[in-house]
Amino acid sequence: MQFGIFSVGDVTPDPTNGTTPTEAERIRAMVRIALKAEEVGLDVFATGEHHNPPFVPSSPTTMLGYVAARTERLILSTATTLITTNDPVKIAEDFAMLQHLADGRVDLMLGRGNTGPVYPWFGQDIRQGIPLAIENYHLLHRLWREDVVDWEGRFRTPLQSFTSTPRPLDGVPPFVWHGSIRSPEIAEQAAYYGDGFFANNIFWPKDHFARLIELYRTRFEHYGHGSADQAIVGLGGQVFLRRNSQDAVREFRPYFDNAPVYGHGPSLEEFTEQTPLTVGSPQEAIDRTLRFREYFGDYQRQLFLVDHAGLPLKTVLEQLDLLGEEVIPVLRREFESLRPAHVPTAPTHQSLRAGGSRGGTTSEEGTA
Repeated sequence: MQFGIFSVGDVTPDPTNGTTPTEAERIRAMVRIALKAEEVGLDVFATGEHHNPPFVPSSPTTMLGYVAARTERLILSTATTLITTNDPVKIAEDFAMLQHLADGRVDLMLGRGNTGPVYPWFGQDIRQGIPLAIENYHLLHRLWREDVVDWEGRFRTPLQSFTSTPRPLDGVPPFVWHGSIRSPEIAEQAAYYGDGFFANNIFWPKDHFARLIELYRTRFEHYGHGSADQAIVGLGGQVFLRRNSQDAVREFRPYFDNAPVYGHGPSLEEFTEQTPLTVGSPQEAIDRTLRFREYFGDYQRQLFLVDHAGLPLKTVLEQLDLLGEEVIPVLRREFESLRPAHVPTAPTHQSLRAGGSRGGTTSEEGTA
């Protein structure tokens, strides 16, 4: 089981004092948070990809390359890599380069993002979002696995005898998670390739994500990658921790009430009841997270959002201390004790190199 954090990189005023960090301050804060994640024993740091204010992470591989140089163990990932508006050739080469720089401590989560205008900014049509995601990943998958690629599709110019460079480290492509909050087509795509499926269930009720994950597991088995309970699942979550629950609620409430995404909507109590948001003590975070297994089955990766809505860096670092000291060690023991022997752990570069890369398709029919 891997535990980590993800950041959307928002630049948001602190509602308690009105101060707003500069872009430079926010970028440096994200780096500091990543370094702290390794320091407290977390496994993964993931950054989003956005190309519009108030967000700063427009170049995830640049940030992750910098973090790679300052860490030794941390897995570097993305919370979204925009498979619809990035060129698959550029994704293939950027992440292969990052693999080499980080000694393989790299994977990525593909998604379509949540900002409609990004499509025309990069010359694409939002109405083609799903077909773009399917076609672009088909090409990316081949670029990492074939030394010479001939390609012709709907959305980019053809390739003739093309080799992306550098080649993946040790001949092992980065592991791919397909992220979705609403699209069964993406769950099907993840299952077809035998890749991971990440349900970032921080906004919608759990029943919605339970159905998506069940679809992914069923189709994963259908395509011959293993039994349904061996499918590779990741979950998003959200925490704000203090040793005393009342202190956590009191301190977090103004940030929740004014958050860019869900502020001025449901109350903190309503949102906590309906989504995985946990505002309370470390024990409450442990109990709530363990219940995810009851809803979704055994899974391999849990990422928490901790640094949004204007929270000051000092507060975020305190959250990481509580996660690393009091929450994650207990969750590791509990999840490991509950995981059946036949259910795999999260893929890493080392495990994929040792066992062969997961994810060849079973036929040329019925592409995702």
